[in-house]
Amino acid sequence: MTATVGIPCETFAGERRVALTPKACDKLIKAKLNVILEYSAGLEAGFTDEEYTRRGVRLGSRAEVFESAGIIVQARAPGANPTHGMSDIPLMRPKQILIGFGDPLTSLRETVELAEAGVSFFAMELVPRITRAQAMDALSSMASIAGYEAVLLGAAALPKIFPMMMTAAGTITPAKVLVLGAGVAGLQAIATARRLGAVVSAYDLRAAVKEQIESLGAKFVVLDLDTGSAEGQGGYAKAMDEAFYRRQRELLTEVLKEQDVVITTAAVPGRKAPILVTTAMAEAMAPGSVIVDIAAERGGNCELTRLGETVVHRGVSILGPANLPSRAPYHASQMYATNVVNLLKLMLKDGAVTINLEDEIIRETLVTHEGKVVNPRVGAMLTQEVASS
Repeated sequence: MTATVGIPCETFAGERRVALTPKACDKLIKAKLNVILEYSAGLEAGFTDEEYTRRGVRLGSRAEVFESAGIIVQARAPGANPTHGMSDIPLMRPKQILIGFGDPLTSLRETVELAEAGVSFFAMELVPRITRAQAMDALSSMASIAGYEAVLLGAAALPKIFPMMMTAAGTITPAKVLVLGAGVAGLQAIATARRLGAVVSAYDLRAAVKEQIESLGAKFVVLDLDTGSAEGQGGYAKAMDEAFYRRQRELLTEVLKEQDVVITTAAVPGRKAPILVTTAMAEAMAPGSVIVDIAAERGGNCELTRLGETVVHRGVSILGPANLPSRAPYHASQMYATNVVNLLKLMLKDGAVTINLEDEIIRETLVTHEGKVVNPRVGAMLTQEVASS
């Protein structure tokens, strides 16, 4: 029997992405799948219902999407949609497959409910960072958009321009931008700030990224710290102890004094973001300076950050943007849909879906299956929660 993929509207406030674009649906239909879309699900991302129906996609209500589809794809599954996500779980049924961002390492209640509903949930943020999974790495895709958008926000908030200009009224010196963290978001922020003409420097715990930073035309900031154990599993930055972060903040204060814009990107999966910029450090910056905190949704890298707000403290603007990828929903949806299609293709054979637990990508991305939480990392978080309660 041919499997059907369902695309419901996103219900999280401000979420403008759609899980599958018309072009992505075309690929699934050619792979012998059926696709059903909730009316207007792609509209905010720039895709009309007509574009989908021309590709052979059927339209329906939300209830029809959940009832007809054996596979549900979302940008924000219940765990990543704390306001409305839980209302979708009663619409789901045993053996249904759910694919999306679901914040499984922290949204444990939603994860347990999905398990109890018998849903096989694949969390896109758990796709392993291995070569074979690069085309499915949605975290990296969305981080690229976030890094780009963060620079645009910083440039718009700064009462200066980024590039050097030689004019009849004199020479304007370029803005100085510091990027803290050189993961995917940080590297994209560096590249974007450089394209806008700023003088860019960057700092990361991992000395191994020095070459990448310098290849983009930025200066690598060296601090007198022992960072030998700073890289964790999968190439992510590892959480360090508070003594390390305290020393790091002391050394960074002198660097921050010289900057016009600071973009912070440090986040550890499943953990609160480390504080990299204290109130005192922000106060050391010149009035008019800007801090853009990409990690705002994880608690923020700046002590003054408030999610979804701009805080002005002693003349310094601290931006705590939420859901940066949704600021460019067309291309964010395009990239995310490609990641989802590549994951689905890994499970497809002649229009049928097979969950092969021998495959590392399938095994590590799968969170709930056959009524249980099967992901070891999520299981460890559940055990920890039970022990602390």
